[in-house]
Amino acid sequence: MANADFDVLIIGAGIAGASLALRLADAGSEVAVLAKTSESSSAWAQGGIAAAVATNDSTESHAQDTLTAGAGLCNEEAVERVTAAAPEAIRWLRERGVAFTESRGTGELHLAREGGHSQRRVVHAADATGSAVMATLSAQLAKHPKIRMLADLIAIDLITTAKLGNSKHNRCIGAYALNRQQNEVVTLTARSVVLATGGAAKIYLYTTNPDTSTGDGIAMAWRAGCRVANLEFVQFHPTCLFHPHAKSVLISEALRGEGGLLRLPGGKEFMSGHDERAELASRDIVARAIDYEMKRGGFDCVYLDVSHKPAAEIKEHFPNITARCAGFGIDITSQPIPVVPAAHYSCGGIVTDLEGSTDIPGLYAIGECTCTGLHGANRLASNSLLEGLVFADSASRRIAADLSDLGDLDSPPPDWDESRVTDPDEMVVVSHNWDELRHFMWDYVGIVRTDKRLERARRRVEFLQDEIAEFYGNFKVTNDLIELRNLALVAELTIRSAQARRESRGLHFNRDCPETFDDADATDTVLTPAIFEGALL
Repeated sequence: MANADFDVLIIGAGIAGASLALRLADAGSEVAVLAKTSESSSAWAQGGIAAAVATNDSTESHAQDTLTAGAGLCNEEAVERVTAAAPEAIRWLRERGVAFTESRGTGELHLAREGGHSQRRVVHAADATGSAVMATLSAQLAKHPKIRMLADLIAIDLITTAKLGNSKHNRCIGAYALNRQQNEVVTLTARSVVLATGGAAKIYLYTTNPDTSTGDGIAMAWRAGCRVANLEFVQFHPTCLFHPHAKSVLISEALRGEGGLLRLPGGKEFMSGHDERAELASRDIVARAIDYEMKRGGFDCVYLDVSHKPAAEIKEHFPNITARCAGFGIDITSQPIPVVPAAHYSCGGIVTDLEGSTDIPGLYAIGECTCTGLHGANRLASNSLLEGLVFADSASRRIAADLSDLGDLDSPPPDWDESRVTDPDEMVVVSHNWDELRHFMWDYVGIVRTDKRLERARRRVEFLQDEIAEFYGNFKVTNDLIELRNLALVAELTIRSAQARRESRGLHFNRDCPETFDDADATDTVLTPAIFEGALL
């Protein structure tokens, strides 16, 4: 494809990027959506979308549960705004055609309950909510006359006027991207650029996320000069299928919400010994409990058991999980499911306000790649898809208002320069570094951390960064090299954030700092690029 220019360039096509694109396009903007692949973490989401739509529920209760899960670090304004907007977000999706599961014979939405929620308030489409939502939105993206889908492209870096020599009036004006089919770099310019790239769970060996979760937006924003915050808070989902042939198979938290029990290999239940809420405790507590029991007993996994529930009920509520497990020879109606924790969600990311604005004019960010203060130190279950929907709405209004103020570009940026690089000679370097990174992040920066583990990880990642920089400077970019470069940077930022937090809070647990500060003394961990130190605050 040739170089192109748009009103708005959205990098990422998950629920945040897709819903933003539809809102902007419906309002008349010419929008481009860059999609690395057809996969996204949004499409893999099983549980649902939290919203206080029941008559016995309230947005205040939803907000309080969110604040409790966030362990003293939530931005209360963000929490109140998102939970208050949740019922409207569900209405918007239903108007778009998303068919959520209804209670049999009532016509009312069937609501599930997940860990950390005091009420049944999770709106869902069976046990494949993300897939149902994304199928509907993606179909509408493809046929909208104001939206151009840029498929099979991966963004390399943002283009800012500061990088082009105008640091007095810095502004984001586009991005360079690799067209993976044609193996060429294209220049995409836009009056506004939005990062909706999702998380970075692929920095870990075990994850519930697709291979696309490589921290691209966080890394590009940092290199452009944006602050990041709270990257130490990585949510590990307690239950990922443990099987030699299974990859990233999430076992929804909703199974525990419907009465599923966690058991040791011998059959003993153990969660009541870790938290009074037992299986309905928040994810950080359940993940640490499983990690503790596995290490204490030397087990490869624990088991999630729903076999005591009626088989017909299990199959009705969890048809996809039943089928996926059956494919690996596990009948969940009569057998327990072997599970282990796995990296699932990044609670930190690019610092934004509540309308998606970043530190750079013309650059916005929404969804998992951001830090809005909604999640604090731990995300409440099923608030992730909700976050993408609500901030897409608020960002759409801000972007539309800003477009006229930003004006047109003074001059087009230069094309990507490959005159001094050659084709890679040994891609084994990239694959080896990728494997090493994910292994030491799992071992040293996982569910339980220590100062020594973090220091070891930092030394290792700095060495890898040097190797990657040399490779990047001498050879043409490839998809794997772009992703490795981003992963290594986000890994470094995660380690630095974890080292900076001298307490244990929410998802971050350090054995050398086991105490938790009083909430009044709790602060965000904010990192600022050195080249812009102080200039953006």
